[in-house]
Amino acid sequence: MKDRKQHVIDTAHQLFVEKGFQATSIQDILDYSSISKGTFYNYFSSKNELLMAIFRVIQKKFEHERNELLIGKDPSDIEVFIKQMELQVKTNRASKLIPLYEEVLFLNDSELKKFISDFQLRMLRWVYERFDEIFGESKKPYLLDAAIMFTAIFHHNLKYERMANSLKSNPERVVRYSVNRLVALMKNVGETGEQLLSPELLDDWSPTCHKKDKSYQEKLTLEIMSLKKESMNMPDSVKYIELLDFILEELLQPNNQRQFVVESALTTLEGHLGKAKLQQLRSYIK
Repeated sequence: MKDRKQHVIDTAHQLFVEKGFQATSIQDILDYSSISKGTFYNYFSSKNELLMAIFRVIQKKFEHERNELLIGKDPSDIEVFIKQMELQVKTNRASKLIPLYEEVLFLNDSELKKFISDFQLRMLRWVYERFDEIFGESKKPYLLDAAIMFTAIFHHNLKYERMANSLKSNPERVVRYSVNRLVALMKNVGETGEQLLSPELLDDWSPTCHKKDKSYQEKLTLEIMSLKKESMNMPDSVKYIELLDFILEELLQPNNQRQFVVESALTTLEGHLGKAKLQQLRSYIK
């Protein structure tokens, strides 16, 4: 059933890109994916929910690949951030999300607008938190301003550079140019001490999107990914990788963390990897 649902998501994604979200009917999706209306509504309550599922699937894959770029690297290295931003451009272009994203922005649909707004705030928070790692505590008062300005500069540079160069567009150059402008900006605010918006506003804007702090989320994810790589060439690797994915999902739940099932999974993993290798992972159980 999971593969069939993914097939519907993939089919709808293709239709939305080719025809547009508004111009694609649920009947079009039923016809192209060869499912019944009952099956569709078993998976999704509406076309809106299907669209949001498309964004979530792409974003989940992107975030996983973005985190992989940090494994074994110094998070304060701005070159890693540049690679992560280049990956974002490549992901958006490969999935052809931008035209779909822009169409949704112009729709008078409160549900989709709220979804996109939350999506944007999540990205803004990630940029802010990466800047915290790159520029350090002394620059923290200015980092929300910097994240907002960088995001705007970056997206507008991408848009107009592509308009100017068409098939010869060079997104990697745009990323580096935009980051260089950011570095100059941070040097300037460090000298002037000017602040427009306090970083604490992020929690007011998106109080439910960040139940655990970034250091917890990212460090936990990187630890799980490292353990999964270590398990890949061992007997029953699929079973243990699935357990690690399960533990990650449980530990990132904002409420009602089922510590007893996490403990059970960890005990099973200890017989596979040993207690020493799971010591760091155990430190994330709160």
